Amino acid sequence: MMELVTRPLRDEGPLPLLVTPAAGAEGATLADALPAIRSAAAAHLHAAGGLLLRGFSLDGPDAFRRFAAGFGHDLLSYEFGSTPRSPVTQGVYTSTEYPPHQHIPLHNEQAYARDWPMKIWFYCQQAAPAGGETPLADSRAIYRAVPEPIRTRFAERGLMYVRNYGNGLDVAWEQVFGTRDRGAVEAYCAGHGITCEWKPDGDLRTRQVCQGTARHPETGEPVWFNQAHLFHVSNLEPEVRATLLDIVDAPDLPRNVYYGDGSPIADADLDAIRDVLAAHTIVFPWQSGDVVMLDNMLTAHARTPFKGPRKVVVAMAQAGRAQ
Repeated sequence: MMELVTRPLRDEGPLPLLVTPAAGAEGATLADALPAIRSAAAAHLHAAGGLLLRGFSLDGPDAFRRFAAGFGHDLLSYEFGSTPRSPVTQGVYTSTEYPPHQHIPLHNEQAYARDWPMKIWFYCQQAAPAGGETPLADSRAIYRAVPEPIRTRFAERGLMYVRNYGNGLDVAWEQVFGTRDRGAVEAYCAGHGITCEWKPDGDLRTRQVCQGTARHPETGEPVWFNQAHLFHVSNLEPEVRATLLDIVDAPDLPRNVYYGDGSPIADADLDAIRDVLAAHTIVFPWQSGDVVMLDNMLTAHARTPFKGPRKVVVAMAQAGRAQ
């Protein structure tokens, strides 16, 4: 088995754990290193939350797909997505297709739903010349740092995510569900505990009650696991929020989140959560060819604004589900 070197990338903590080829194996392919990397992941991923694989050779998205699938789970499709992505090859997608000047806040992938990927990989084919990092944060530390009254409310009351698709304001339902068949949408929603409603104009509204916090199924640790700070109307710039509410009534906002019983969440609580997320953000520069492997429940990720070309693709595997 190939020898690897593992060490924390940062002096401040173990996330991410840097994994490189040992001396004499520089430039080895990730395929050649896969058995050793699987062993490293089994030994270290839960403790560190994420691995940064650097110094290996990887020849494009198809090789990346084979590498990610080599951990023993079928790669997942991007169903019920909240942001635009495009398929690159089977099981591999573009990272979120938001304009380069926009910041994507920290989040755990699909934590706004009742099922999600447990593992997620990012492959940096081309690092941006300026910006474009993928910041990380420890979801266990975030859980501990969120003020206890807020944490208790989120844990006990859960969250209701309300989405109104299309209408030129958000991703169309046809793209989110990957179909134009209303019956297929209704069947998907019925199978995932989602209430769906076809509005008179033909657009779709969904509601789903989900977890505010969760417990990792293997480590037993509590984690902050939701996307309230992204879905809540307070995430909008004040002028955008005001403009949207001039156009549509509050129930028709593209997305919003409430407590599980439908009662409102105070803007101040979301501000406090965003402060905790900012305090726990870890930023490091990409190098072209890097691959990051995360335990999606233990580690949140984000994207900084960037200039110039940037190409990062994503694969996900091992379905997790709310208990």
